[in-house]
Amino acid sequence: MDFGSAHFDAGLEELGLLAQTAGLAPVARITCKRRAPDAALFVGSGKADEIKALALETGATEVLFDQSLSPAQQRNLERNLELPVNDRTLLILEIFAQRARSHEGKLQVELARLQYLSTRLVRRWSHLERQTGGAGVRGGPGEKQIELDKRMINESIKRTKERLVKVKRQRQTQRRQRERRDAFTISLVGYTNAGKSTLFNALVKARAYAADQLFATLDTTTRQLYLGAADELGQGAGRTVSLSDTVGFIRDLPHGLIDAFEATLQEAADADLLLHVVDGANPDHGEQIAEVQKVLTEIGADQVPQVLLFNKLDAMEPGRLPLRAVDSCEVPDPVSGLPRRLERVFVSARTGEGLPALRELLTRHADAAVRPLEAAAEAGQNPFMAEPDV
Repeated sequence: MDFGSAHFDAGLEELGLLAQTAGLAPVARITCKRRAPDAALFVGSGKADEIKALALETGATEVLFDQSLSPAQQRNLERNLELPVNDRTLLILEIFAQRARSHEGKLQVELARLQYLSTRLVRRWSHLERQTGGAGVRGGPGEKQIELDKRMINESIKRTKERLVKVKRQRQTQRRQRERRDAFTISLVGYTNAGKSTLFNALVKARAYAADQLFATLDTTTRQLYLGAADELGQGAGRTVSLSDTVGFIRDLPHGLIDAFEATLQEAADADLLLHVVDGANPDHGEQIAEVQKVLTEIGADQVPQVLLFNKLDAMEPGRLPLRAVDSCEVPDPVSGLPRRLERVFVSARTGEGLPALRELLTRHADAAVRPLEAAAEAGQNPFMAEPDV
């Protein structure tokens, strides 16, 4: 169910892919245009009746909305449609719950799920609504049960946050160790299903899970990337960098997930270089780039040096093939709106086309960043130690 067409998923293609990724089978799609969402039913009573008739006709067992619903709207729609109703946020949470593999990933998903559930007690626990206990008395066992459930959820949220703090400390320790080794760190970021994991496997010969589906990878994986021998100028002499594959972004990523995945997304914020992977064969890649830039700004990674990597060169239409393997382009800043010029490289992670040019580009960035540190070390200085005050 789509509300309006202000974004690039007017055909509900992405919502359909999300549903399939979660194990559902979409049977029909319907859109709605309104000046403002209906307070009670989000879509209005007439459109709700239309949805109900379509569900009966197609045999649908669940209705999905492409926007976030309030707890009251979700409850009213379920009563009106007589079917389970879920929104985009819950669908993404369900996918994350299915895909998380590491201890950290499971904790992050659990925290986001609990935070979402804490706002849905009004819908999930309608049988515990307030009861009249007598003349002039409000309350009763139902109200006490709701308070008990809220307390249990809040305690679970607190415990999960404490466990995530420990995981975050461990990651900080690992990052400090890499800093002491003067390791140049690169993080792969990008819209989901842009091919980050396939590229990661091609570069470091890893076996990270990669598939043509949304959110195939949720857990951050870090490997050492060897960039090759020295060239005629003596640059890139056996340079090894640290490469991390991170979770993909998506339009309207729930803020609860951004907060919950802070430890994982911190890899991007602390990187020396961001390799922003773009699905070059997707006609909506411009909107996807804007969404990724927005999330990078939210997590404080917008100031990290960035290279655009247009992937899936083998799937691009002939008329859209690049003239050069490496060039530059302008990307609007999500805050100021001003254009920002970024380097751009075209590759195919599946066939390997363009990977040598990518390695040369990464070597150049690593040399430019690491060479001043090496010079300081040779001079007997600690590049990370501030000069003492005079």
